[in-house]
Amino acid sequence: MFFIFVPTNTPNITDDKFELAQNYPNPFNAITTIFYSLPRPEFVTLTIYDISGRVVATLIDENQPAGVNRVTWNAAGLSSGIYFYTIQTSGFSQANKMFLLK
Repeated sequence: MFFIFVPTNTPNITDDKFELAQNYPNPFNAITTIFYSLPRPEFVTLTIYDISGRVVATLIDENQPAGVNRVTWNAAGLSSGIYFYTIQTSGFSQANKMFLLK
């Protein structure tokens, strides 16, 4: 008997509350995915900052549907280090840390 483990790459988040999941993979080399959930449609801003607090990318700045959503970020042009990503809506904000390793 053989068992095959297949990771789903989807965090365990639900669509009934605001939530920002840890990026996957983390640490990452160039490309990572960020999942977030919204209980209702919202205007969302998802921004990436470097360790100095400078904005390096704005991935989302528009209305988003309710449910579990995701965005992929390609950081190929950036150096290794710690980055922060934040989500902001009308009534929710959260920040998480991620590690870019090249």
